[in-house]
Amino acid sequence: MSLNTFLLYLATWTLVALSPGPAVMFSMSQGARHGMRGAISGTSGILIGHVIVFGMVACGLAALLASFSGAVNAIRIVGALYLMYLGAKMLLSKGAMPAAIDAAPKPAAHGGLMLQGLAVQLTNPKLLLFVLALLPQFIDRERPLLPQLAIMLAVTIIIDGAFLLGYAHLAVRGARALKGSRVIAWVERAFGAALIFFGLKLLVSRR
Repeated sequence: MSLNTFLLYLATWTLVALSPGPAVMFSMSQGARHGMRGAISGTSGILIGHVIVFGMVACGLAALLASFSGAVNAIRIVGALYLMYLGAKMLLSKGAMPAAIDAAPKPAAHGGLMLQGLAVQLTNPKLLLFVLALLPQFIDRERPLLPQLAIMLAVTIIIDGAFLLGYAHLAVRGARALKGSRVIAWVERAFGAALIFFGLKLLVSRR
C-alpha cells in the first residue's frame, strides 16, 4: 500500500467514524450508564466486530454472504430488533445511571457489555456491505492482499476506538455533571430512543 493510498484511507475512515450511528449511540449509552470502564468494554466488542468483518472479507465470505439477499435481510432484521431491544431496556429502566457511575460494574458485567457491542456490530449488515464496497477501492492488486487488509484494519480500529471512546467520554462527563438530577433519567431515555430510532431505520432500509 502506497503512502498516498494509506492517507486517503485514513481520511476516508475518519469521516466515517465522525458520523453518528448505532455504534456511537451504544458506546455513549454504556459510558453514561457504566462509566468509562463500561464504555471500554462495549467499544472493545465493536472493535472485535471489525476484526471479524475484515476476516470475512479476507476469506471471501463477505462477498458470498452479500450475494444472498435473504441472508442480508435476516441479519438486518435481527440487528434492528436487537437495537430496539437495547433501546427499550434503557427507556424502561428506572434511572440507574448515577449509581452505575459511582459503583463500577462487576467484572462479569464487562463481558456482557463486550458481547452486546459485538452483537450490535455483527448484526449491522450495512457495515458488512460498506466494508465490502469500500476496501477494494484501496487494494493494490500488484501487492499481497493480507498485509494491505492488516494495515486498513489497524487504521479502522485505531480511528474507531479513538472516536467511540471520545464520544463515550463526553457522555460520562455529562452524566457525572447531571448526577442527582432528574435530567439524567431523560438523558438515559434519549439514548434509548436513539437506539430504537436506528433500529427502526435499519428495519425499513433496503440494500
